[in-house]
Amino acid sequence: MARRSETNDGMATLVTGSAGFIGFHLARRLLARGEAVVGLDDLNSYYDPSLKAARLAHLEQSRGYRHAKLDLADKDGVAALFAEVRPEVVVNLAAQAGVRYSLESPRTYVDSNVVGFLNILEGCRAVQPKNLVFASTSSVYGANGNLPFNVHNGANHPITLYAATKLANEAMAHSYSHLFGIPATGFRFFTVYGPWGRPDMALFKFTEAILAGRPIDVYGEGKMQRDFTYVEDIVDGLVAAIDQPALVNANWDPQHPDPATSGVAPWRVLNLGNSNRVELMRYIQVLEEKLGRKAELNLMPMQPGDVARTEADVEETRAALGYAPSTPIEVGVGRFVDWYLDYHGLR
Repeated sequence: MARRSETNDGMATLVTGSAGFIGFHLARRLLARGEAVVGLDDLNSYYDPSLKAARLAHLEQSRGYRHAKLDLADKDGVAALFAEVRPEVVVNLAAQAGVRYSLESPRTYVDSNVVGFLNILEGCRAVQPKNLVFASTSSVYGANGNLPFNVHNGANHPITLYAATKLANEAMAHSYSHLFGIPATGFRFFTVYGPWGRPDMALFKFTEAILAGRPIDVYGEGKMQRDFTYVEDIVDGLVAAIDQPALVNANWDPQHPDPATSGVAPWRVLNLGNSNRVELMRYIQVLEEKLGRKAELNLMPMQPGDVARTEADVEETRAALGYAPSTPIEVGVGRFVDWYLDYHGLR
């Protein structure tokens, strides 16, 4: 059910990271169904701020959108925004992303992903929204080699700081959900791609290099397998969770605790993936087909923090939310290429 469009009576949705990749797509979907959206994003320079500014310009064409340029780690600024807007729903998608960058700048991840998320939780504590939805990551599965990754199995061995901060978010949300009764759903995203994607991710980097005639660095010699998930399928899951807040699991057994639900809090974690492993080399082949050009490959070993394979078990998400990812890479990569060429004026 769509919420009313006023932003001063507690009927707005607050989307953090609204100028980011997934946040932009979610905000656009919510606006299209007549909702008011307050976006929070500081437009930082982790990647080209002009792309973030272009996303924001699209959102600001809608009368239902209002933007707050704000750092999530700004405790007083975040508190003031919550007090002013009093959002009915909070969707936290703002974070310092990227597995490899966490090796270079670990404190940035703690400031954004841990301190920043604490500020979001404190805002929720103050205004008591009806629902909190937040981004986790498939990287939390870390050293777990049992595929497909299932939320009912443990995720206790993250192998990067980025993954550790997102696992911390899940635990922090559970504690606030228990203490203050805030329904909370955390989503473990699996390799999201699509139009308006991040320049630091493989599809964007590969496309840019191929069109420029440069070789592409292919880690794991192209043998890595990923559960590539189209961004609009991700948004389908987010919207479903917005409309169906988490509940306490009445069948939860404290002697055999389910790590994906709770018997003491309206809290859950769910996978959002395509539930289909694709080898990186196949992903590149599809991109070559859509661009009509061959890539020059620079085959390289695995990088620190990478895992060989990911695949989401989404049966729990399907059962809870009716989630049904439907976009194969042949379609999704084609849509990305169409957007990329249009955005850069290449046709």
